[in-house]
Amino acid sequence: PSYFTGDDNLPVECVTWDDVQKFITKLNQITGKKYRLPTEAEWEYAARGGNKSRGYRYAGSDTIDDVAWFEENSNDKTHPVGLKKPNELGLYDMSGNVEEWCWDWFGEYIPEAQINPTGPASGYYHITRGGTFHYDATSMSLISRIGSPLDHRMYYTGFRLVEGELPQQEEPEVDPLEA
Repeated sequence: PSYFTGDDNLPVECVTWDDVQKFITKLNQITGKKYRLPTEAEWEYAARGGNKSRGYRYAGSDTIDDVAWFEENSNDKTHPVGLKKPNELGLYDMSGNVEEWCWDWFGEYIPEAQINPTGPASGYYHITRGGTFHYDATSMSLISRIGSPLDHRMYYTGFRLVEGELPQQEEPEVDPLEA
C-alpha cells in the first residue's frame, strides 16, 4: 500500500489502524505466532532505550540528525530503515521516518506511577508515536504523541510489531479505608 516504493528496506506506510490489524491476523495465521502492535508504554520504553537508556531527547541521541529523518533532512520522503544510528537497544527509526501505530486509544497521561498502562478502554483516536519525515524536529521528541482516527491513511504513517500477548493492566491499589 505504500506511497514510496523502490527499495525493499523502506518502511510500510499508507496503512490505517484496521489495515494493520488485518495484516497481523494473516501474519499470525501464517506463522503460528502472536504478533501485535505495541502498547504506547511499550513503544515509549523501547524508543527511550529500555533499561539501557541514557535519557536522550530522541531515540538514541540528543542530536536529531544522528537518528531521525524529519522535515529538514528527508527531502519529504521516507528513507530505508537503518541508515541512521540505532538507539541503545539497537532499534532504528524510532524517531522520524514514519509515525507508528500503537495499540492504545488516545487518552491523557495519568500522573501517578503505573506499570504497563494501556490507556482508555475505548475512544475515537489511536496513538501514533515517533514523528515522521514530514514533521519538524519538535515532533521527533520522545514525549511527542498524536491521536489519529482509525481511518487515518497517510504517506507518513506506518507500524512496528512486537511478539506476544498484550500485557495485563495492573489494577490500582485502593486503600480500603478510602473506598
